[in-house]
Amino acid sequence: MDTILMIIKLLGGLAMFLYGMEIMGDGLKQGSGNTLKNVLGKLTQNTFLGLLTGTLVTAVIQSSTATIVLTVGLIGAGILNLRQAVSIVLGANIGTTVTAQIIRLMDIDSSGGSILAFFKPDTLAPIALIIGIICVMFIKKESSKNIGMIALGFGILFMGLLGMTDAVEPLSSSKAFADILGRFSDMPLLGIVTGLVLTVIVQSSSAMVGILQALSSTGVMTFELVYPIIMGINLGTCVTTAMVCSIGSSRDAKRTGIVHIVFNTIGTILFMILMTVLRNVGFMENLWKDVVDSGTIANFQTIFNLVTAIVLLPFTGLLVKIACAIIKDDEEEEIEKYPELAVLDDKLMITPPLALAEVTKIAVEMAEIAKENISLSLTQFKEFDNERAEKIDALEDKLDCFTDNADNYLIDLSSHIKNANDKRQHNMLMQCIRDIERIGDYATNFNELAKKKADKDVKFSKIAKKEFALINDAVSEILRLTIEAMTDENDYVARRIEPLEEVIDDMVLLLKNRHTDRLCEGVCSINAGLIFMDVLTYLERTADQCSSIAMLLLGKNNDEISQNHHLYMQELHASTDQSYLAEQENRKAQYLAPIKNLK
Repeated sequence: MDTILMIIKLLGGLAMFLYGMEIMGDGLKQGSGNTLKNVLGKLTQNTFLGLLTGTLVTAVIQSSTATIVLTVGLIGAGILNLRQAVSIVLGANIGTTVTAQIIRLMDIDSSGGSILAFFKPDTLAPIALIIGIICVMFIKKESSKNIGMIALGFGILFMGLLGMTDAVEPLSSSKAFADILGRFSDMPLLGIVTGLVLTVIVQSSSAMVGILQALSSTGVMTFELVYPIIMGINLGTCVTTAMVCSIGSSRDAKRTGIVHIVFNTIGTILFMILMTVLRNVGFMENLWKDVVDSGTIANFQTIFNLVTAIVLLPFTGLLVKIACAIIKDDEEEEIEKYPELAVLDDKLMITPPLALAEVTKIAVEMAEIAKENISLSLTQFKEFDNERAEKIDALEDKLDCFTDNADNYLIDLSSHIKNANDKRQHNMLMQCIRDIERIGDYATNFNELAKKKADKDVKFSKIAKKEFALINDAVSEILRLTIEAMTDENDYVARRIEPLEEVIDDMVLLLKNRHTDRLCEGVCSINAGLIFMDVLTYLERTADQCSSIAMLLLGKNNDEISQNHHLYMQELHASTDQSYLAEQENRKAQYLAPIKNLK
């Protein structure tokens, strides 16, 4: 019965430990996610910087597996290549040792009422929990919430560690446990296999090292027993990573998982040979039978990963070749119809800011497609061309495909988003993508009207052609501004869109009135008049969609705008804001005045 209770307490402590790591990692990722993409993209231009980057990122997000999965996602997005990914993998193994170095705080000797008592886990854990709950529940700032999540995770992690330590305390006087450890001491390969298997089961190398550090409190764990298990733990985590990397990934993504396995396998073999030689020649004879504490375990894990990374760093090219030899290029593999969509990789969802950045890229690409299609379809009114019509249809299909993929990706991503800023970006993109799709639909409408014009041999009057050219230029300009505002997330550019949209509205109203007059005077045919009126309507709607996108961009960082677009627009149109009025006057002089002066 006592054994069952001990196992329950041990597993309960492990559950708290893993949950604490998860919460702390989420808080760290949310707090730093906006910079991870730039760090990974820019600081991996050489292998040493890549190693350092992998180390730092893993230290931040507290998981080598998460770092490598994130790296795989960035490979699919085209931000990283395989060689850069290899250096990050080498660094990730070093970064994951930070958790063990934190856990070694339980070795602090706080006797004599030393201030160090505050850094003991049994004191530090409740302090961290108190700080965390205050930040999460009583401080409303987003940054404070992230700090609170980190503190809560830290506290729960240590509470779990203390629970595991208490659970295994009876083992210190268990003869059966000592006999089992004695068998492991004589069979280092068994220790490696044990560490590997348990890590694959637990799915966390940090948790397994934490369990070892908790067991070290029994005072019966020796160095000769522990070091093979630690090497097995490092092998186990790369098996987990390889399985994740192999699911629905590109060849280079799978190769990244292979590199992790090859790297850790070579490191384990080299270190096992080194340790065996050192032991046989009698190097530091007392070391092997010495009882270890959590600090010794943390130090060996750090030394093992650091030395292995430094030794293998010059051979990154060879690691890449080995991975490429195992995962060969398939010459018959069919190229995806739209390779740009590869950036929408599910693996990026573990860091929502990165995933949202890739959706933003897709949204900008969609806007470029829509702008091109508007231009092509308006050209059809000059001279209808069937080949051009086919291209317009193909681009519309592409736009629809991008819309469906981006929509589905954002829906799946929504469950991963916890940060308020990310939620605003997510909501903005959901609506922006729909606005862009509608602009694409208007291009199809223009193409259909142009075909109707050609089939009925309808001719626009000379004055109508001049008007048509001027308003086309205005719509092309508002589309250009919209794409620029989306690409740079530039509020200044976004604010220039609405004044131009108002001018386009005035142009459409003026041209419709003029065209009605021409119809009444018999200068223009009824068929030409109807087509021209429809064209003006769709041009106005195109500008309206651009205005809608601009409001979404401005509302992302402004709750007053996001909560009531219409009220903001009414206030804007009625305002005496000098910059708004100046931009509007410039656009009137550029587009409206020339139309008024046409004869």
